[in-house]
Amino acid sequence: MADLKFEIEQNIACLSEEKGGWTKEFNLVSWNGNDAKYDIRSWSEDHQKMGKGITLTKEELHTLKDILVELL
Repeated sequence: MADLKFEIEQNIACLSEEKGGWTKEFNLVSWNGNDAKYDIRSWSEDHQKMGKGITLTKEELHTLKDILVELL
């Protein structure tokens, strides 16, 4: 498996803390040198390991916001 390169460009918010010090975070992340996308996933304390997550473009984030506003 090829190395996955990433850079957390902006830490927006910590959503929760999980067992073992992992945190579920909302960040702006650049994957493999591409333009940064909004990202929600779990990270180890040192941000060297990550869990499964979801990445969203700005347009997808706006759509999700509209849906959440309707739900709340």
